[in-house]
Amino acid sequence: MAIRWPLLVRRTHKWLALLVGVQALLWTLTGLYMVVVHIDTIHGDHLVRAPVVEPFDLSGGLAPPSRIVAAASGASEIRLQRLFDRTVWRAETPDGPQLFDARSGVLLPALTAPQIREQARRIYTGDGKIVSVRLLTSAPQEMQSRKPPYWQVEFAGWNRPTLYLSPTTGELVSRRHALWRVFDFAWMLHIMDYDERTDVNNTLLRVATWSTFAMSLMGAWLLFWSFKRRKRKTA
Repeated sequence: MAIRWPLLVRRTHKWLALLVGVQALLWTLTGLYMVVVHIDTIHGDHLVRAPVVEPFDLSGGLAPPSRIVAAASGASEIRLQRLFDRTVWRAETPDGPQLFDARSGVLLPALTAPQIREQARRIYTGDGKIVSVRLLTSAPQEMQSRKPPYWQVEFAGWNRPTLYLSPTTGELVSRRHALWRVFDFAWMLHIMDYDERTDVNNTLLRVATWSTFAMSLMGAWLLFWSFKRRKRKTA
């Protein structure tokens, strides 16, 4: 029995269209969102103030760097920086950064909730009140790419602006808000990675992409075949 290729291609094209049509629509809608909303807005650059560089007050002398190196086991780098209005030595160690008082060389303890609240108010550009301050030891979904611990400071507002701060240095780790969360969900749908939302070459995406490509080729073949058939009938 001869294979009726036009009928086989038409039926295959129809079922492929049903299977990948929804995903193609999601690709369109999520791609539109990612184009319409500016990437700087998604990153939340408008939520935080740019850091102000000020000269260090070196009057009174500093603890020698050798003392800091001896106190910070495995330190790979030592440098001066600020902690609020205080000059400190920062040591990069295998366990993360450690801060030492610049004059006494004493290791500083982890920051407290009131200090984190103060730091968050310093760098946040909005007027919303702080609604929660929590020290997280496990990463929420929106911070899967960042290793805890860190402080989560959430502000009042329609877009739920949230700052994540280092418990050691008080530095900004990341910022999140409603438009970023929508973008993250749209990105998940766009790349079809429903677990970690990072793999842009996963099996499901490849299957959907090649299925869509095959559907397009079949549609082009059917269009060419229908015109060719119409010409034969006219002749």
